[in-house]
Amino acid sequence: MNTALWIITCLLTAVFLFSGLGKLFVPREKMAAMADAARWVLDFKPGTLKAIGALEILGAAGLVLPAVLGIAPILVPLAAVGLALIMTGAVILRVRRCEPKAALLDGGYLALTAFVAVGRFALEPFTG
Repeated sequence: MNTALWIITCLLTAVFLFSGLGKLFVPREKMAAMADAARWVLDFKPGTLKAIGALEILGAAGLVLPAVLGIAPILVPLAAVGLALIMTGAVILRVRRCEPKAALLDGGYLALTAFVAVGRFALEPFTG
């Protein structure tokens, strides 16, 4: 179980790190032009997108760094809960915009973050 949690955690870290960096450094008009699934960014102000991106980067760091450094490993499941909340908002946004495929993808990320949260809180916690 510990191995599965680490693999999923590393995957989620990469996804949220790159997603957050994109929201911080790519202009929203350019992001919206890249794909139809990214048109949602036009619904938000640039400052809001930057805040979401910063939260995703902090969440990605919180998934790995506390456990690797051995400093406050309780932050790992808390970061997973925070990212699950972000993904809950993403699923709601996608459903409201009638984007079922994107909602399913975001729902998958939501399920994975919830799995990491439950796994690190109850199944395989870092502290005994």
